[in-house]
Amino acid sequence: MKKAPAWLPQMSYGIPAMDDAHKAFVEELARLETTPDHEFGTALFALIAGMERDFRAEEALMEEIDFNGLQSHRGQHARVLRKLHEVVPDVMRGDCAPARKAIELLPHWFLLHLSTMDAALA
Repeated sequence: MKKAPAWLPQMSYGIPAMDDAHKAFVEELARLETTPDHEFGTALFALIAGMERDFRAEEALMEEIDFNGLQSHRGQHARVLRKLHEVVPDVMRGDCAPARKAIELLPHWFLLHLSTMDAALA
């Protein structure tokens, strides 16, 4: 499994709610790397729930400020959540491999999302 990125000061946009959510996400990805299979489902479900909550808050902010990139931003959030939801049945059957692969891809998505979509929002 590839190592999740560590939180770096240059990832901050100076918007506390956004920065705190991003930092927590990076930390959770790092924790998931070492979570044993028997605890992985609980950790994965917590990650997904946190992402859903953070995405809702971010999208509400975009609605509030009438952000012109809302639809594409929301679409990207929906696609990443859909992929995570697709591996949940595997984890529930005890097969963590597909979910671990999905988690391995999240840092790449996050860094791209942060530097494009979230940079435009910030």
